[in-house]
Amino acid sequence: MINRYFILIALLISFISSSQGLPPKKNENLISAQVEKQVESPIYRLSPTENYWTFIKLDTRNGKMWQVHFTISQEGYEGELILNSSSLVLPTEEVSGRFVLYPTKNTYNFILLDQINGNTYQVQWNSDKEKRFVSRI
Repeated sequence: MINRYFILIALLISFISSSQGLPPKKNENLISAQVEKQVESPIYRLSPTENYWTFIKLDTRNGKMWQVHFTISQEGYEGELILNSSSLVLPTEEVSGRFVLYPTKNTYNFILLDQINGNTYQVQWNSDKEKRFVSRI
């Protein structure tokens, strides 16, 4: 649905420019293309865990991850815990949508896939720092 809005906006800009006898501005085309590409491949994704209160936030460009906890009571924990603070690729190799997180049948484990080079990683989340890790398979 969002992609349709961006396409309609790009068409409207193109129509207005052409109806005024002016070619579309280069910047307008670039911005429209960038926004459309980012919507298709977002930088961040949230993956649910089997724990109702816990999600994993993934930076799809570089494989950085955090546990995200929410609560509805004052006693519960709310915040983010680092799973992986180091990029798994060089800054020049970062591409939105490069990394995807897949759940496993084990509540605390996910598989992280680098869709460009095929590298896979075991991701284990946990409230205990000693039990959290990301390890290349």
